[in-house]
Amino acid sequence: MLSAFVRAFRTPDLRRKLLFTIGIMVLFRVGSFLPTPGVSYPNVQTCIEQSQGNDLLGLVNLFSGGALLQLSVFALGIMPYITASIIVQLLRVVIPRFEELHKEGQSGTAKLTQYTRYLTIGLAILQSTTIITVARSGQLFAGCTVDVIPDPSWQTLLLMVITMTAGTGLIMWLGELITERGVGNGMSLLIFTSIAASFPGAMWSIAGGDNGISKFIVVMAIVVLVIALVVFVEQSQRRIPVQYAKRMVGRRMYGGSSTYIPIKINMAGVIPVIFASSLLAVPGLLAQFGDPAAGWVQWITRYLASPSAPLHLAIYVVLIIFFCYFYTAITFNPDEVADNMKKYGGFIPGIRAGRPTAEYLDYVISRITAPGSVYLAIVALIPTIAFIVLGVGANIPFGGASILIVVGVGLETVKQIESQLQQRHYEGFLR
Repeated sequence: MLSAFVRAFRTPDLRRKLLFTIGIMVLFRVGSFLPTPGVSYPNVQTCIEQSQGNDLLGLVNLFSGGALLQLSVFALGIMPYITASIIVQLLRVVIPRFEELHKEGQSGTAKLTQYTRYLTIGLAILQSTTIITVARSGQLFAGCTVDVIPDPSWQTLLLMVITMTAGTGLIMWLGELITERGVGNGMSLLIFTSIAASFPGAMWSIAGGDNGISKFIVVMAIVVLVIALVVFVEQSQRRIPVQYAKRMVGRRMYGGSSTYIPIKINMAGVIPVIFASSLLAVPGLLAQFGDPAAGWVQWITRYLASPSAPLHLAIYVVLIIFFCYFYTAITFNPDEVADNMKKYGGFIPGIRAGRPTAEYLDYVISRITAPGSVYLAIVALIPTIAFIVLGVGANIPFGGASILIVVGVGLETVKQIESQLQQRHYEGFLR
């Protein structure tokens, strides 16, 4: 693999793409440390040392590479774009116009991308306003004795909202630049960069605690095992054979070839984990606005908001399995696949074209999603439970969602580099 990287950098065109991608990633990390105008950077550092922060914002802080708690220009990270993309995908089921645009090809996809950008800016305004309000109220850093926003005038707050929203727009543009001129999917690589940037600090905190070396070795062993499981399952797929009949178009004969439909065990990716985490954060958020002495607030804090509570873990698993089926049903339409196969003369051997093919595909998807959802729940729970038992914290960036994203993006990027090497008659990463 190292020799393949050397060959990649020896190829002028591929070297330019790799250096461009690395440069954008470095620029993204630099922006994560630039404080937003109106924020006292020394006070923020003091509050970070005094407080653990708000666990409800842990997922957003992870995807921003720690920029959220720094209240930097890139505090929102890529989360508004991820949320907007998911909303647009879900709206395809509700709004027929969106589904028509999706079927129109490149022009329709460009229109949906434009809607996603507009929605991203709107969500960025909403989220930046919420984060600034939480920071002013002291909920962002519970127990902090200094003000992170010394000047609470409306002019300063408006400037902060505009700056954070502009930062989100810049991140979106940087991600699209990587996709067009670099290597890999730009948005995915920026998320990868954010999560990977949190690893060294977390490893240092584990090694520097009580029994640090032994805990460090156990944590590394767990991470390696989970990564091996993720790689094995993410590379696995069910291949449904498809045969295309021969047909004459003018004077040429087309078809007569055999191919397959690749169906991954985990077709939903990491989206169910993000959905489940977001929904489980809602009760804790509501509890923070109630009286701490109230019975319902104490019950939610003890049984739902705590990551180590058995009820929290059980609901987490149920939500992951539910959203795995839900998101797979939205992204994979058996009727559409069956119609496209029938249109071009394709059929599954032993299955009649049309409705029987759609029913067969739906049957296969339902059966393969069952182990896929269980696998996703196991991957999400193993690191969390293990780290709780070891006492190293449940919110360090080695959770199931983090490992899924890092390994998935890494595999996809390596595949793209390998394909470009093979186009230039070089050996790839896999021999």
